[in-house]
Amino acid sequence: MAGPLCQGWGLGVALRSRAALRPLGLLAPPARGVLGPGTGTATGSGEAALEENPFYGKYRHKIQELRRSSPDVFESRMEKRSEVKRQPVGHSKQGEFIRCMEEKARQIFSGGFTKDKTLDSILNVEMVKEKSAEEITQIWNQYFSAKDTVYAVIPADKFDLMWKRAQNCPSFLYALPRKEGYEFFVGQWSGTELHFTSLINVQTQGETAPSQLVLYHYPDLQKEKGIVLMTAEMDSKFLVVHDAQCLANQVQLFYATDRSETYGLVETFNHRSSEFKYMSVIAELEQSGLGRELRPGQASDKS
Repeated sequence: MAGPLCQGWGLGVALRSRAALRPLGLLAPPARGVLGPGTGTATGSGEAALEENPFYGKYRHKIQELRRSSPDVFESRMEKRSEVKRQPVGHSKQGEFIRCMEEKARQIFSGGFTKDKTLDSILNVEMVKEKSAEEITQIWNQYFSAKDTVYAVIPADKFDLMWKRAQNCPSFLYALPRKEGYEFFVGQWSGTELHFTSLINVQTQGETAPSQLVLYHYPDLQKEKGIVLMTAEMDSKFLVVHDAQCLANQVQLFYATDRSETYGLVETFNHRSSEFKYMSVIAELEQSGLGRELRPGQASDKS
């Protein structure tokens, strides 16, 4: 099985603490309700049913605020959630989530994210054009090594493959390992930006669900230097750098793979949503070896 995917592109993670990084892994079987609609066995209605999700505490304030300010909207979304939960175990229609994320991607960023973040705002593009791809890679890595973020230098051919697939399949469901099981995140491409928000966020806030992580891809030097630069911004109230690393690694796993069965999951999610199985994402992570050394209790979990 393949080793940690961060080695493939030189995907970097910088922590000011300089703590040793462990590859992210897959934990114990999901706890009750972790897998979201269509996979849990929770019963009940409204917020009481949401409380059975072990990640409810992270979003309690926003959910309760929605319930107070717009009770009709809250009840409507809970009814839709109940309808989805009646689907066969392991299946879910993702059309609503995709539409919500597409709408969110058209909105102006909130929560400290940079709108229209350009490569020129980070790097003097004209000056680096005189340098080789290897020198630019070194500059990029050195610059971000002192920052709490995720960054990478992606080979042009790999990005071409990802970009082509993103046009056909702009959304996917990613599984983030937690102590309790797995927290699912919807990823939605908007141009060369990839926005992530948690599934429970989409379920309760719909089109107003905020981005919690954005991966910025810069193809400015792709033709001349054969590389695409990537970095990220995240909402530190919900995610830590290791979480962002895990999600970024999965983008490489599912969108840049040569394995047809792996990318087939992305196609199924986008074009045959009724056939999509949550557990197939977890199974693919296990097969890839992504973070296989991590054990319960070592996962970073921000509550």
